[in-house]
Amino acid sequence: MASEVLPQGAGYGLGVLYIIEHSTGIGLFFSAFMVCLTAVQARYTGVSPNDSEEFTSASRSVKPGLIASGIVSAWTWAATLLQSSAVAYRYGISGPWWYAAGATVQVLLFAQLAAKLKLNAPYAHTWLEIVAVRWGTVSHLIFMFFGLATNLIVSSMLVLGGSATVTSLTGMSTIAACFLIPLGVAIYVVVGGMRSTLLCDYTHTTVLFAIILTFVFTVYATSAYIGSISKMHFLLSEASSLSPVPGNAGGSYLTLRSKNGLIFGIINLVGNFATVFQDQAYWQRAIASRPATTVKAYLIGGLAWFAIPFTMATTLGLAAVALSAVPSTSSPVNSPASNGFIPLLPALTNEEISAGLPASDAAAALLGKSGAAAILILLFLAVTSATSAELIAVSSIFTYDVYVRYVNPKATEEQILRMSHIGVAAFALIMGIAGVIFFYIGISMGWLYTFMGVILGSAVVPIALCITWRKANKIGCIVGSVVGLIVGIVAWLATTAGLNNNLINVTVSNYEMLAGNLGSIAIGGIISTVISLIYPEDYDFAGTRAINSRAPPKNENKHVVEVSEAYVDEKKAQGSSASSVINQVPAPENELDPVGLTKAFKFAAWSSVALTLIFMILIPLPLFGASTVYSVTGFTVWVVVGIIWVFCSTFAVVLYPLWESRAALAMIMRGIIKDIFAKGSGKYVAPGAVEAKPETAA
Repeated sequence: MASEVLPQGAGYGLGVLYIIEHSTGIGLFFSAFMVCLTAVQARYTGVSPNDSEEFTSASRSVKPGLIASGIVSAWTWAATLLQSSAVAYRYGISGPWWYAAGATVQVLLFAQLAAKLKLNAPYAHTWLEIVAVRWGTVSHLIFMFFGLATNLIVSSMLVLGGSATVTSLTGMSTIAACFLIPLGVAIYVVVGGMRSTLLCDYTHTTVLFAIILTFVFTVYATSAYIGSISKMHFLLSEASSLSPVPGNAGGSYLTLRSKNGLIFGIINLVGNFATVFQDQAYWQRAIASRPATTVKAYLIGGLAWFAIPFTMATTLGLAAVALSAVPSTSSPVNSPASNGFIPLLPALTNEEISAGLPASDAAAALLGKSGAAAILILLFLAVTSATSAELIAVSSIFTYDVYVRYVNPKATEEQILRMSHIGVAAFALIMGIAGVIFFYIGISMGWLYTFMGVILGSAVVPIALCITWRKANKIGCIVGSVVGLIVGIVAWLATTAGLNNNLINVTVSNYEMLAGNLGSIAIGGIISTVISLIYPEDYDFAGTRAINSRAPPKNENKHVVEVSEAYVDEKKAQGSSASSVINQVPAPENELDPVGLTKAFKFAAWSSVALTLIFMILIPLPLFGASTVYSVTGFTVWVVVGIIWVFCSTFAVVLYPLWESRAALAMIMRGIIKDIFAKGSGKYVAPGAVEAKPETAA
């Protein structure tokens, strides 16, 4: 274990960096970026987060490359970087595959829900609004529990993983880290809103890939301890002989025949369905996306994200194993076979592995303080981006599903925006409190990651049916969600007690988590589907299409529609400035053609299902069945594929967004140049508006 490689000041500096992210110090870069970005948008493009639609949904006009980058950023948790390396440390090369594949297919399959969202509820602010309109208040409140529980669990994992690593590397107080992390992120979310958050996510994603590539080339090319793929293979073979992996073919780290790896893959698959399908953060990006390119954005984002945990774990997770087979300079005999062998990196305890420390320990062992600092920066980027997504997601639920629906149905634009800001600040505080509670009761990030499907999995299928299937039965989906939750918890409790002499603990173990996860999602899906088939509804989605629409409603749920009409009328009464993007960006009606959106859904369906079969069945299961322990050649192919995938992902979510935004970037540059030569002449003027004092032309 790395023992405070960096001074405590580095940890507090990182924490303060979150707080002062928009004020001073090193965080001044991010502060200046966010504040200036908002000012530049308002001045040169007419985009301003002072409009509630722009603040929460970026006026539903974001292009696919930026949405894909935002998806990658939002889905890159602390667990993505830390837990993926931890499963590589536990199970060998099967761990990175099962982590990456088991958490990629949900984003790919979510493309179907995103297409149906644009088809069936193009003006919704949250997925819960759709539930409320289709099935009423009781259903809305029940599914709101699952939605907010998802956000709370995800946020707790972010805080737990981040604080554990900062504490390990710097000795900083875990309690302080739990509060400093979300508090600083909340500041820039309030400042910038959804669009600026996506743009900040883009910068984070860019740096994230750069650091991952740095680790890749350090481990496989320049490190004095490893330095090549063949040396890594040799050290992993040595580690396998020193400490064979239970359940792996030949006890080797170099095989996909891993019983525990496969079980983890199933747990990972189930749990992450819940945290994608029920997390407003992913719906938020679908809502912000242009209708015509939503499916494209999710498919690109899912495929690009795969490279992050796969390559990170194949690099640092395996490096942590390899370094256990390298004798330290203090070893009396430089031979692993010797009884006097002292490894460079001692074996980690289950608690340390569960806390996600293999990656940070390996980085510190390989690169010293610079490696530890790089992990802290990675952690900062991952936690900041994912936390910002959670904050604005919960803020949207708080604003539209609680405040507007139940407290003030005729809320003004100003009141809605104020509630959005309050929601961000309030949930930042709740995140910190939840992190402290979990820390004190001994819940680790690793345990929470494998347990989340037990609590959340039962609502996955009911939610998907509500959005996509006209025959979905209200009672069936409610009963399925509630009963599935109960069955999942009972299955986890019974299996845990059975395996631990009637004791219930929070030690990470595969079998009880497998029972709980499968019980929850399977029972919820079976009950909701069977009842819907026996007692089908025949819903036409006309009511959901009228949510927040400017067009008069055609049928039910008059209360909700009246709320949205009052909301629109209030905005019109107040008037909009030239900088209000909601009145400047062309309405997306021209992209809401049902025929085109239906084609997009069909494309999303066959492509996402095909990719799911490839990731979860066609590639891993034959390799699992073969029980092959890979030679240097096979392992080389494995590593090189990961490196190539990182470069392709970098192109997709770093370079492609720049290309698709070239017109907007050119507009900004022209405005800046105009202002340089004639102050005030570069300011954006809405079409049809007349400048008060036109100045010299550029």
